[in-house]
Amino acid sequence: METDNRVPSRDGVAAAPRELRRELGLGMATALVIGNMVGSGIFLLPSSLAATAGPASIFAWVFTGVGAMLLALVFARLGRAYPKTGGPYVYVRRAFGDFMGFWTAWSYWINAWTGNAAIAIAFAGYLVVYWPSASTYWVATLIAIGLVWLLTLANVVGVRAAGWIQLVTTIVKFVPLALIGVVGLFYIHGRNLNPFTVTHGFDWSITSAALLALFSFIGLESATVPAEEVKDPERTIPRATIIGTAATSVVYLVSSIALFGMIASSALAKSTSPFADAADVIFGGTWGGKAIAVVAMFSIFGVLNGWTLLQGRVALGAAEDGLFPKQFARVDEKRKTPVVGIVVSSLLTTVLLAVNFQHRGSIVSLFTDIIIIATLTALIPYAFAAAAEIYLFIADRQSFSGVNFARSTVIALLALGYSSWAIWGAGFKPVTEGFILLLGGIPVFLWVKWRESRGEAEAVALPPLLREPDAQVGSRL
Repeated sequence: METDNRVPSRDGVAAAPRELRRELGLGMATALVIGNMVGSGIFLLPSSLAATAGPASIFAWVFTGVGAMLLALVFARLGRAYPKTGGPYVYVRRAFGDFMGFWTAWSYWINAWTGNAAIAIAFAGYLVVYWPSASTYWVATLIAIGLVWLLTLANVVGVRAAGWIQLVTTIVKFVPLALIGVVGLFYIHGRNLNPFTVTHGFDWSITSAALLALFSFIGLESATVPAEEVKDPERTIPRATIIGTAATSVVYLVSSIALFGMIASSALAKSTSPFADAADVIFGGTWGGKAIAVVAMFSIFGVLNGWTLLQGRVALGAAEDGLFPKQFARVDEKRKTPVVGIVVSSLLTTVLLAVNFQHRGSIVSLFTDIIIIATLTALIPYAFAAAAEIYLFIADRQSFSGVNFARSTVIALLALGYSSWAIWGAGFKPVTEGFILLLGGIPVFLWVKWRESRGEAEAVALPPLLREPDAQVGSRL
């Protein structure tokens, strides 16, 4: 469904049209959801999980899959009710005002560009199958930075190009991943599941494993973020969100069971390409592993493309409402893309990769360290969005026509509880680091508000015909 691109500003006056193109249908929107989840996480996480909890992490996948579906139902309803660019940010700001909206956008934006660093590192991990030198830390860092900027360029070209990359790479990676999972079930050996945990008994390492597993579900809300570039968003967004999350949950669980049954946890924990190793077990030799390594690189390429698309859109939505610097709201007239938000985010990803060059540990350990922060900064918007839905059920019931309020409220409460539990499970150090990152946004918020107050004063002082368009509060640039 096409909608008017002229969006009212805060004072209710229609601002200049912001011409984003509705290029994403159900196929591309679903590919965006699946593609942004199925990427570096599932292809490298089995190694992190093997070191954290051993085969017992299978339970972490089950628990995390249920939590992800609860969150998907929340975003499906919110996406239908408020199909505006920005995703979680839009819902939280509508419910709780500017500051909570800003904090949501800030946290989600940090999640996008920090997560991209982990995704790019995972690409280098699978490249090791063909080029052993890629395991060298400085080589892996340079490969990751090069990949970030290649896909930054692709997203600057336009959303349609990014959408096609996402659709093709999702098909290429999803089918072989499911195949390895299903066929691998016939190659399970009980000895590989013993010991079942990395310590004696069923312990709190499962909590840590569940938090790591959640990284593979970050992106379930992806269809809601570029909402104004989605065709018939009220129907497409909920369908893409539910279909994408459900299909991904099943494949994750099946493939995880297969991998832990085929490869001993001690070996899996040291692998930089666990699915390639699993393919070698199934097919013998190394050709199967090399083929899966190509699939994994396609997968990671696709998920990095999807998150590069999102990192510009969440900043765009917040900037249009005067909560991010106004430069992030600029949309290229020719390509209809938020170039500034995409490029600045990729610059920060590059800085993160360069700084972590000093880490000089293994690819797996670097990947694990980064994804904990990325996951935590995604959980905060998730928790806020679940709380926002509960509030909006009460304050804006007309936007949720046809919704069973009792059932939906219970689901939203469970999603809020799950998100809060996952934040607590991150541990003291990651939560402290994440909180410091959030505090870092406060000076930005104050600066933007100060600039806004100056703009209002100038608009009052100048005659109407002499006022510049961007001096109007809330104008769309």
